[in-house]
Amino acid sequence: MKIESLRLKNFRAFRDVEMRDIPNFAVIVGANGTGKSTLFNVFGFLRDAMTGNVNSALQKLGGSRGFDEVKSRGAEGNIEIEIKFRENASSPLATYFLSLDGKNGIAKVEREVLKYRRGSKGQPWHFLDFSNGDGTAVINEVETDIKQESLLKRERQQLKSPDILAIKGLAQFEKFPAVKALGNLIENWHVSDFHINRARSEQESGYAEHLSSEGENLALVTQYLYNNHRVVFDTLLKKLAERVPGITKVEAKPTEEGKILLKFQDQEFTDPFLARFVSDGTIKMFAYLVLLYDPKPHPLLCVEEPENQLYPALLTELAEEFRSYSRRGGQVLVSTHSPDFLNAAALDEVFWLVKEKGYTSIKRASEDEQIRAYMQDGDKMGYLWKQGFFEGAHPA
Repeated sequence: MKIESLRLKNFRAFRDVEMRDIPNFAVIVGANGTGKSTLFNVFGFLRDAMTGNVNSALQKLGGSRGFDEVKSRGAEGNIEIEIKFRENASSPLATYFLSLDGKNGIAKVEREVLKYRRGSKGQPWHFLDFSNGDGTAVINEVETDIKQESLLKRERQQLKSPDILAIKGLAQFEKFPAVKALGNLIENWHVSDFHINRARSEQESGYAEHLSSEGENLALVTQYLYNNHRVVFDTLLKKLAERVPGITKVEAKPTEEGKILLKFQDQEFTDPFLARFVSDGTIKMFAYLVLLYDPKPHPLLCVEEPENQLYPALLTELAEEFRSYSRRGGQVLVSTHSPDFLNAAALDEVFWLVKEKGYTSIKRASEDEQIRAYMQDGDKMGYLWKQGFFEGAHPA
């Protein structure tokens, strides 16, 4: 599944922007405070809203003021999010639109629409259309012989509360395949907020297949991969050894107290090191490899500033790992402050954020004639960024 465009209105610094033709691997740069984290917060917000409701997700972002804090300051109108995506390369382009209204910090879903065009012409058909907790969803969507929208059968549904997403409930049913596909996309994308100290900590014995957002279950996922996907585990261990010389073995060992300890073996020493004694860069590179070689890739990864704690020489290889992941089926969005990481990006992969008069706009490197000309002459993105060619997005 691939997101092709994202439009935001009145979402914090994004007063009215659109990010179009998003590639499988996209790199985003911008000065501090321009909204790189906010861009990723959009995906985290939708995932949290799918888990709970709109108000709990907004309060996670904006505290007790919820809607009022997340809405762009001084702006009129609703918070709006529009995502255009394809389930696969041969699927029609689908559009999910969400409009939130609010008062005194409390929000409701004023409009929620999922639509796509079944034929080659005409307006997109609405397969889900809800307002204020009430609406309809198509139940004969899988019938391929339907040529007119009037032949669609719509079932009316009433939600328990107007701050609940319709896709949250309907995604559980097979008779709503388009809704289910979108629900799977949102529930399974990964927004990384990796904390090295949390990844070092001892874990209670348990079970985990996928690395968590903050990485605190790294030892459990290591154990799972070793026991259930040995080929994958050996591959990522080989990749780690290529990037961190001396590391020959990584294992998750249970203790008598019922905890799981992550240990790293250095070829120069007889005894392995516990994770809390291993360098930040080693832990972070290993965690990224665990994430990127997940046997069931996330449909979308959002990773903020992966360069922190890593040697500059590793960043080109890390960028290629992200790109390789995107080729295997998982879209990747990365924000960075590193010219070294940006040097590994291609012309059509780079976007930059610019803040003017309190609001942020999104620009694309491939649409800048000067940047495009320099890249055609063999220059690199990171060097152009350092030299000030990304207007309004100078590196710190």
